[in-house]
This record gives sequence, structure tokens and C-alpha cells, in this order.
Amino acid sequence: MSAPANPSPPPPAEFPAPPRPAGTAAPSPAATPASAPTSAPAPAPAARPRLDWRIRFGALSLIWGFSFLLIKVGTEGYAPFQVTLGRLLSGTAVLAVAMAVRRERLPRGIRTWGHLAVAAFFLNALPFSLFAYAELTIPSTLAGICNATSPLWGMLLSLVALSEDRPTRRRVAGLGLGFLGVLTVLGAWQGFSGLDLSGTAMALLASLSYPIGWIYVRRTLAGSSSSTLSLTGSQLFLGTAQIALVTPLFTSAPDGFPLLPTLAVAALGALGTGLAVLVQYGLVEEVGPTTAQMVTYFIPVIATAAGVVVLGERLSWNTPVGALVVLAGAALTQSRARRAGAGAQP
Repeated sequence: MSAPANPSPPPPAEFPAPPRPAGTAAPSPAATPASAPTSAPAPAPAARPRLDWRIRFGALSLIWGFSFLLIKVGTEGYAPFQVTLGRLLSGTAVLAVAMAVRRERLPRGIRTWGHLAVAAFFLNALPFSLFAYAELTIPSTLAGICNATSPLWGMLLSLVALSEDRPTRRRVAGLGLGFLGVLTVLGAWQGFSGLDLSGTAMALLASLSYPIGWIYVRRTLAGSSSSTLSLTGSQLFLGTAQIALVTPLFTSAPDGFPLLPTLAVAALGALGTGLAVLVQYGLVEEVGPTTAQMVTYFIPVIATAAGVVVLGERLSWNTPVGALVVLAGAALTQSRARRAGAGAQP
């Protein structure tokens, strides 16, 4: 699972690693016992990535921003459940290769696998399917903006489910501002005219599913001894199995494999659900979860631009204005009050 210490998820799909249990920290040289031999050779410094983190950050923003366009193209040739299944299959394959290269072991214990199955449902199977169904009737631009409400849902849920997450005036103001932005995007003053309510509701439910999954992960898997890659690869495998069981019940086998939708689904999984997770892990390790999580705020901008430029989707004034308000509110909900004598919390 992946990374930020707060329960709000990163983009449509993906996840950082379970946070360490409260009160623990990564070992540091200062924590080395005084009795440690002084003659031991210092460990070699970790090799720096070949690409600057800013380039990888930009690439991650583009990959996740274009995910909604790829979903839209995929649903032109396949049923929504089939899009989700293909996405999870190709994403799982990428992580399986990464696990094999790094010789990662699968998690142990029935309880761990049970928790991963629940996480797979809320973080993969359910939101991926809801977004695919939603984009049958709503533009990819609207789906991308709905995804940006995840931090708002996360903050609202954390106040109920996480006792250590205390509300502040700034965060409550961000929550109100964010949902005001949602109403602006949806054109509430016009009575939501011209809006497909069922498709929009599914996209919003998908964005709500992520923080539900993250809160569950935070409560159940934070102390796991397995690596982040092992947990995430196993989670994607379980999500694939869940969708594989459901798909034949609601869809029939496709008549063919149209080229463009097939490529879109393969790219959606291999890049947006597989490679992007590995890139995000590297960013979290190099620049920290707070900076890495900022990618969330670029996704709706890129999704909107891709939908308008590539797919020719129409854009009214309230959509970009409302999106900016949503992002401003989401940013406020992620802020922390400053402690006396300390900097901002991560």
C-alpha cells in the first residue's frame, strides 16, 4: 500500500505504503548503540535514480491524468468490467515482474491476505469499475474532477474513524470550500441540468471508496512486516481475482479485440496501475510523502486538458472554476496546524 500518513488516497488508482506504527521512526545513525564497533565499514550510499525526481513527478502526473481518457477509450470497445479486468491484469503483471526481479516474497498469514482482499475491493475493484461505468455517460473531464474530491472524503471520514486526526478550523474550512467547488462543477444553481446524475454519482462514489480503503489499510496493515511492493502486488492480484469472478456474470465475451480500446486498456494497467506505483514509491523514498502526494493536484488539470484536446469534450466555465475551488479545498484539508517550536507536520 502506499504512502501518505493521512488517509486520503492518491489518484485513481494507486497507493503508497502503509505508514509505520505511531511512535516509531526509521533507524538513524544517532540511534546506533554506543557499543557498535567503530571499525565497521560505512554502508555504501544508495544509488541515485538516473532521472531527476521532477521529471518522474511530471511523468506520474501525466500518466494518472491521462487515465480517465484511457478509460473512456477502453469503454468504446469493452464493457466496464472488462476494462477493469484488463487494467488489473496488466498492472498485476508489471508488479509481478518487479517482485521477481527484486526477489520479493509474498505476504504470510491468512489474516494479512484477508485484509488485503478487503483493501483490494475498496482501492481497486470497486473504484476502477465505478469509474469505468461512470464514463459511459459522463465526460472524462468530469470523472477526473470527481476523483479530486478524494482528499475531501478522506478528511471527513478520518474525523470519524481516526481518533488521532483532530479537526482544525483550516481543515474544516477546506472541507466546506471543496464541496462548494463540487457544487460549482455540477452546476447546482441550474438544477444540475444536462448532468447525468447516475454517472456522476458513480464517479463520486469511486472517489469515496479510496479513503475508505486507506483508513482500513491504516488500521489493519500498518504494522505488516512484508514490503510495500509485496503487499501492493498481492493486493492487485486479489483485485484481479475478484473482478475475474464477477465479469462473466455481467458481461459476455467480446466479439473481437479492437486495436485502440485494447491498447488503451493495456496502457491503463501497465502504466497507470503498474509502472506508476513503482515511480511513486521512488518519489516517496526520495522526496517524502508530502511532496509526492502533490501529484494529486495536477491530475484533474491534465485530465481536463486531455479530454478537451484529444477527445473534443465540451467545457463550460463552471467546470474549471469549480475544479480550482475543489483543489484549493483539498489542499486546505491536507494542511496541519503548526506545533509550537516545530515545523508543519508531514
